[in-house]
Parts: sequence; C-alpha cells; structure tokens
Amino acid sequence: MTLSTMRGAGALLVVGLISASAAFAAMNPAQKAVLDAHAAAAKTADAAFQGFSAERGKAFFQGTHKGGKPDSPSCTSCHTADLTKSGRTRAGKDIGPMAGSSAPTRYTDPANVEKWFKRNCSDVLGRECTITEKGDVLAYLLSL
Repeated sequence: MTLSTMRGAGALLVVGLISASAAFAAMNPAQKAVLDAHAAAAKTADAAFQGFSAERGKAFFQGTHKGGKPDSPSCTSCHTADLTKSGRTRAGKDIGPMAGSSAPTRYTDPANVEKWFKRNCSDVLGRECTITEKGDVLAYLLSL
C-alpha cells in the first residue's frame, strides 16, 4: 500500500468517524460501552468485521422475518415504527420508547440488553440474533 493510498484510506476513516460521531452524539458512556463490547465480540467472531451499520439495523428492525412467532414477524410488531413512542407487548404491557434519545438509561446494562435480544430474537426470528444483527440494531436504536 502506498503512502498516498494510506492517506486516502485515513481520510475516509476520519470522515466515517465524524459521521458516526454525529449520529451517536446523544449516546452516553454506558451505552457506548455496550456497543463497543458488541463490536469487540463481532471482531472476534469475524476478523473481517468492519463495523456496525445503523442502516442495516433499521432494515432488520423494520423488516418482516420468518421462523418466529406468527404474531410477531417484525420488531415493529410490538415496538411500533415510531421508536420515540411506547409500544405494547402482545399481552398488552407497555414497552418504553426504544430510541436511545428517548430512553437514556436503556442499553446501559449488558446483561439486560442480552436478555431482551435473546427473548425478542427468538420471538421474531425463531433463533438467536447474530452478533452483527444485534450490533446493527443497537447502532440503529442509539442513532435515534
């Protein structure tokens, strides 16, 4: 790799970091730690891991999936499309807003985050989410 190629790649990295920083400006340190832990796990699972994508997370969150429970084919089945507002479980219980900006204490406890991913991925997909799916969804939710 030539020095000019490395400089070009560095400039792209800086632009990417600035864009990511702007998108995650409201993220608190505990939320960042949870997202960083997911990134470390993703890098361990796949050496070619390049980072999470809020766009992929949005597509996954809003998408319709097969394999899970028929009454919850999508995350929005319970959480709704407006993640700054409350959702409702199939049993009628309120679910607080999912947007990181609307719920600053959400996504701060790694064990709690994993508990809900395990339960909700099973309901929607019929399986656990991959580390990349979880990280992409977290990136999306924390960008709101």
